[in-house]
Amino acid sequence: MRRRDFAIGLLLAGAPHSVPAQAQQAAKQHRIAIVIPAGSVARIDDTGSRFWQAFWKELRGLGDVEGRNLSVERYSGEGRPEGFANLARRAANRNPDVIVASTEAIARAARAANPSLPIVWIGGDPIQAGFATSFAWPGGTVTGVTVFAGLEIWGKRLQMLKEAVPSASKVLFLTTRTGVANEQIFQEAGRRLQISVIRTPLQESTLSEIQGTFAEIAQEKPDAIMVSDIGDLIPYRRLIVELAERSRLPAMYPWREYVEAGGLMAYAGDFDELGRRMADDVHEILKGAKPGEIPIYQPTKFELIINLKAARELGLTIPPTLLGTASEVIE
Repeated sequence: MRRRDFAIGLLLAGAPHSVPAQAQQAAKQHRIAIVIPAGSVARIDDTGSRFWQAFWKELRGLGDVEGRNLSVERYSGEGRPEGFANLARRAANRNPDVIVASTEAIARAARAANPSLPIVWIGGDPIQAGFATSFAWPGGTVTGVTVFAGLEIWGKRLQMLKEAVPSASKVLFLTTRTGVANEQIFQEAGRRLQISVIRTPLQESTLSEIQGTFAEIAQEKPDAIMVSDIGDLIPYRRLIVELAERSRLPAMYPWREYVEAGGLMAYAGDFDELGRRMADDVHEILKGAKPGEIPIYQPTKFELIINLKAARELGLTIPPTLLGTASEVIE
């Protein structure tokens, strides 16, 4: 009896050391797929992108580290909407734990490819897109963050542009054919400000299409342009800013990254916070949460950024009243 008790004691003494080792070897490996609508997949790892920089930093801080316990596959639609469905199927067929989707078009294609796959998305109005029944309780397979702060924000952007360019009476709105139309709010704001706003959709979000569209814009001879906040255009922000400057067109942009690339002005939400919130949602789903129970984040803080160097190159004098409301002025 003593000999047997001694042997059992030895086995029990070794058990606490062996279990963690086995558990560590069997650590759960998660897989996510990130799908963007346009540009190179290298943009997802671009340290110059505030959004993606914040996304990866937050994810690592939460313990989800690529190459350790996380596998990441990256996909781009290369600006061609007709290929989004096949792209989403490719991503879904790899059976990721969650798909990170940029824009409504990509999220919609991902949901169609596999209706049960969790999706963390960034885009416009989730209720209008049919992704959620409410911001607080999405109820489906899609959650994430929205850049939608009400259509009124476009009226505010137009008003700020009018303050910077008081003589403006014709403004072109650069968007994509998959972008949500803002005609009603533009018509109302346009009547109030005595501005005609003309929607100019790109057929594809590609370099050649943007260049061709700006050639057509030059023939229209507008007084200024506004750029849509749709994610398809962000990879081409430097090109868009360059073409706007070359055309001598004052522009209102939807994200500060355009201003950092040399653009005139932007009225935008906090991209860093959006990236962090997206990472939080991915982490919660990897832990087992259901996307339909994770509230969709909606930004409440917006900032006006003005680039005085760009203003001088355009021969503009920004009024002190507008400068006084700016959160940041770039000299």
